[in-house]
Amino acid sequence: MLTSANRILTAHAGSLPRPADLRDMVLNKARGEPVDEAALAARLRMAVAEVVQRQVDCGLDIVNDGELSKPNFTDYVAARISGVELRPGSGVRRLSMTARDETKFPDYFTERRTRTLLGARSAVCTGTLAYTGHSELQRDLANFRAALAGVEGKEAFLPANTPGTIEHWLANEHYDCDEAFLFAIAEAMRAEYEAIVAAGFVLQIDDPDLPDGWACNPGLSVPQYRDYAALRIAALNHALRNIPKEKVRLHVCWGSFHGPHHDDIPLRDIIDLIFRVRAGSFSIEASNPCHEHEWQVFEEVKLPEGATLVPGVVGHCTDFIEHPDLVAERLVRYARLVGRENVIAGTDCGLGTRVGHPSICWAKFEALAEGACRATKLLWGRG
Repeated sequence: MLTSANRILTAHAGSLPRPADLRDMVLNKARGEPVDEAALAARLRMAVAEVVQRQVDCGLDIVNDGELSKPNFTDYVAARISGVELRPGSGVRRLSMTARDETKFPDYFTERRTRTLLGARSAVCTGTLAYTGHSELQRDLANFRAALAGVEGKEAFLPANTPGTIEHWLANEHYDCDEAFLFAIAEAMRAEYEAIVAAGFVLQIDDPDLPDGWACNPGLSVPQYRDYAALRIAALNHALRNIPKEKVRLHVCWGSFHGPHHDDIPLRDIIDLIFRVRAGSFSIEASNPCHEHEWQVFEEVKLPEGATLVPGVVGHCTDFIEHPDLVAERLVRYARLVGRENVIAGTDCGLGTRVGHPSICWAKFEALAEGACRATKLLWGRG
């Protein structure tokens, strides 16, 4: 895993803009509609190559495949594990990231109901969970490997979802308790985690559940929530047990939906839990109006030995393009607290589906790269 040994490196959190034709094919397949598989495979190979090159052109040091093959960053799992039944339903998630906010802003959410990309179907665990997505995963690995041919000096990562976040949308009618259910998800997903690392890529674990499980369960107190989160971390660590920490980056956020976020759990209340995850790098939402102030946590809290911090210094909550000087200011602030070599410039979340247009995403990346150069000049005395 790269560190900012000589300059501030740049990364991002995952999903990138999808070409409209590819997006339609991927979503149609996820909805169970007929798709020309050969055409999908060819378009996917081309699009992954294009999106890798676009990241390089924007000046990113740490790149991925844009998650272009997935209907979204979490629901793709429904097609990769057995023991799951898709039933007609409302399409509303089993656990809602907006539940706590809805207690204070019910009228706001009446018109903005969060729905899954799988449409009006609900996912239910009805049998023993097992990983069956090997062919889709191998396709993703092969496409990414081919896209990286000739690209030098870049770290390559692929994201995968966590047991706690999968639990948000997957109901349980098979296992006799939450612990058994979570560890079964973890054991199933372990195949994907280990295959990504075995292919030579860094594994990014996407775990919005760690902070936003609090929002999903408005009846819990902070001590009760910490117990809730600890069980889900234990399941995740069970799945990561065979992977060296330096091959794992953990990404956490507070759900990323555009809304109040009035009652997000403070980073201070969960930072020690975040650092319990078997990871060598920690990507944390850090630039939006609800969480930018939380750099102050690192005045007292130390990074785990040998770990890097990837604060989000550009974000998805607005289509404003962050000024490079603001990006640099944010990076320098973190560098002075945790060490310049331990900071990598990142994004709050995946920008691909969360900003108003693909051009905004790429412009934010360019601002990120330029801001990292300016931070490098301030921290090392050179550009």
